[in-house]
Amino acid sequence: MPVTTSSAAIHITPVVIKTFFEHSRSKAKRLRESKPDEIPQDDIWFDEAFHIVKTFIDMGTKNTVESLQAFTNTHVPAPYWAAVSPVTITLFSCNAAADLLIEWFGPEEVKYVVGGERWWQVRGLDGVDGEWIAELEDMVSENEAKNINGRKLSNTDANILRMEKLETVMLYVHGGGYFWGSINTHRYQILHYAHKFKGRAFAVNYRKAPQYPWPCPLQDVLAAYLYLIRPPPGAIHKAISPSKIVLAGDSAGGGICLTILTVLRDLGLPMPAGAVLISPWVDLTHSFASVMENCHTDIIPKHGFLAKPSTLWPIPTQVEPGGRIVSTASNLPPKPGNVDTLKPSPSRIDLKQTRKDSVFGPGETVQTQEEMMDSSNSTPSNHESNSKLSSNQSDQIAAALQRRDLDHWEPKPPKVFMENPNAQPLELRSQIQMYATTEQLIHPLVSPILQGSLGNLPPLYIIGGDGELLRDEIIYLAHKAAEPSNYPTRKGVLRDSVRQQENAKKFTTPTKVHLQVFDGMCHVLTVFMFTRSASYAYHTIAQFVKHVTQNDDAHLLKNPFPVPNDTWKSTLANEHGDAISGHKPHKLKKRSQHLDDDGYRRLDGFHNASDISTSLSQAEVDVVAENECMPLSAVKKQSDDIVYDDLSSSKHCDCSAQPEADDLGLFIRERVDIKGKIRPMEPAEAIHALNIETTHIGLIKEAPAQRWRAGQDKWDKKYARKTKKVIKQKLSNEAKFARLLQNAFDEGFVHISCQNGKSKPTDVSIPRTDTVGEIQVDRRWGPLDLEDESPPATAIAGRRDTPEAIALLKRSIYHAAPVTHLTVPKLKTIDAIRAALDPNDNPNKPPKQSVAEEQVKTHVIPIHGLRIWDNLVRYFGKKTSINVATKIDSAAEKVGLKDGRTE
Repeated sequence: MPVTTSSAAIHITPVVIKTFFEHSRSKAKRLRESKPDEIPQDDIWFDEAFHIVKTFIDMGTKNTVESLQAFTNTHVPAPYWAAVSPVTITLFSCNAAADLLIEWFGPEEVKYVVGGERWWQVRGLDGVDGEWIAELEDMVSENEAKNINGRKLSNTDANILRMEKLETVMLYVHGGGYFWGSINTHRYQILHYAHKFKGRAFAVNYRKAPQYPWPCPLQDVLAAYLYLIRPPPGAIHKAISPSKIVLAGDSAGGGICLTILTVLRDLGLPMPAGAVLISPWVDLTHSFASVMENCHTDIIPKHGFLAKPSTLWPIPTQVEPGGRIVSTASNLPPKPGNVDTLKPSPSRIDLKQTRKDSVFGPGETVQTQEEMMDSSNSTPSNHESNSKLSSNQSDQIAAALQRRDLDHWEPKPPKVFMENPNAQPLELRSQIQMYATTEQLIHPLVSPILQGSLGNLPPLYIIGGDGELLRDEIIYLAHKAAEPSNYPTRKGVLRDSVRQQENAKKFTTPTKVHLQVFDGMCHVLTVFMFTRSASYAYHTIAQFVKHVTQNDDAHLLKNPFPVPNDTWKSTLANEHGDAISGHKPHKLKKRSQHLDDDGYRRLDGFHNASDISTSLSQAEVDVVAENECMPLSAVKKQSDDIVYDDLSSSKHCDCSAQPEADDLGLFIRERVDIKGKIRPMEPAEAIHALNIETTHIGLIKEAPAQRWRAGQDKWDKKYARKTKKVIKQKLSNEAKFARLLQNAFDEGFVHISCQNGKSKPTDVSIPRTDTVGEIQVDRRWGPLDLEDESPPATAIAGRRDTPEAIALLKRSIYHAAPVTHLTVPKLKTIDAIRAALDPNDNPNKPPKQSVAEEQVKTHVIPIHGLRIWDNLVRYFGKKTSINVATKIDSAAEKVGLKDGRTE
């Protein structure tokens, strides 16, 4: 059953019922086990939402990649109170972005690591889908917009002009494991950000893996940034100053944002004012410990993003003899600068001869990991000399040798780093991540945690959950950016890249970082918009965005982050009374406000406990609602005054551990509890993620690799029959592809490669005009232009065996031909008949492109799961706000706020 609203409901409903009945039981069990500390799951609404999301993602792994992509890329109408203007980021901007990436890579790397400079520029659409997003009430009125431009505009263009007064722009890059999700899954969250910082957002629907793997998404997001600061001809909006733009992204989107920042920095291009990274995925090798420790507290599936077999995924479709992870068949990986191969060539595999001394090559006997390290360092093996030592001493020496030799021998993918150095290493024979080939996972633009330096970037606000799989890499990322000299990149990565060597020496200025880790929260906590943690996060993100875009460079140099004062405090009553829940908050009127001698905010002369002011801070609401367990002197009754402790400031931090005033803001390290109260993060030496060996970062390690294999083996067995059908489908698709291409040649199609001497595109003859298509000057390449290219196995541009590849070919020949095509032929009669009979095709229109790129449009009023989720968020938010209001009323009575007077 494909991923649909109905199938999702079938899977999720039993989980909702089960969670409802087990919620109280699990809370009682925690109390019996003497675990009184609150966790997010203590809130029934969060508990339900957590299991809904977890179940949905798990259901996605039981379906094909294409099915999940189609569901999450279905167009969903925007709310009536929002202005959403879709636009196309044209090929003009896409080409400019491609030129910059080619410059960044350089000729050698673009050929041998990326696989060429053409395949990733091939696309089905005429650009990239984007959306301008803002709240209607924040925009210029319609009458004012008419005065801006004399000509008649569509509603879409008029709204873009009406947004012009909103200077601050958030360029949002959605998450979804690099292969699913869209502007539709994240639109409501993006709207909430725009509402909070009173500005506009621009969302980009970048192409998704595995059809459009790395660096396709990088090109699209970079094109979106260029589209904003350098509008192409015909764009309705004015150029936006980079100082008014903040990049923001969650999960995969956060990783892309960070990567784009490093590209802009390296090429000397203007950078945005700052970036918000929400649970950024920056290490695709999974080399940190939390990916193994936090499986039960996160929404990410235990075995990773598996999928039901299809013509697209997995790669290879059928498991090969020996399995998807096998004992290594060769010794050392290639020399620095050369990418290893998933399957070593025959010249590297010959187990019949023995190794001669320490010279490696054809005829070598496969060694243990320790022997490889010793030999690669040109030193004799210490294995025999250590045989007389105690077991503990031998282990210590082996560990020391391992640390030393990893500087010389670092197991590149597809080799796996073994826990036991005496074991024979393993090799991956399948692609484990959809975003990039296994060999590419250690590239700094794939896993930016391996950048030579993360210094000299604009201010970063980084948040993550303490219960998520990516927790350790998020914490390490923040420290690596803020303290470049303390967290160097391992030598093997630097040896592989001259640019990274230069960056490590060139970009030494610490990046200003504000890191916050939220207690108990899972991956991308902002999805759960109704929780206090998310409310706090949305507010602080908005304050950061406003701060870095509305202050000049001189001010930001000394104050890169908002000062935690009264203007920064989150208004809990407002948080649950705005667009999330639609519930009007209680109000508490006040006559005056001042600071007491201790600097506490004092609110005088409250009127009614059931009438709480919308300006009441979250900290104040927390104190009133929970006065029985207030820390310090949170509520003091002094005659007619009530004094509230500032829980969102450093009052509840260990102030002695806070930085001095001159250093404040360069690197802020904090933890946030489930009520939005902050405290300083423990010292770096007490955090395991910050004490991992540098040489171990970015290695594919045995434990996560074996866990992935266990899941994939289970899937291979479960879907064995489906796999056989997929193989037949691939053969059938290859035949269709060949027939379509031959029919095009029969009807007069001519490619530039058919001409003697391979004429330049500018010398092409006049194309035929009796077709519905045209040759597009800005479209450089198509799927027939990949001579001497080596696209990844999943890339749609190089495929011949998927329906999507056939649709791409058809579009490029008959409808949107690149400049390398000399003619645009008519569709052959038999092909036109087949298209007319195909419900997903039309002989007079371009075929639908891959759901990894093109949004799915419905022709009826959709009752879509994404809209249902938005409604659930509002419902949960409403229920939470009612519960909070009830607590506030009850607590206010207890502290004497009754009938307009204190008792």
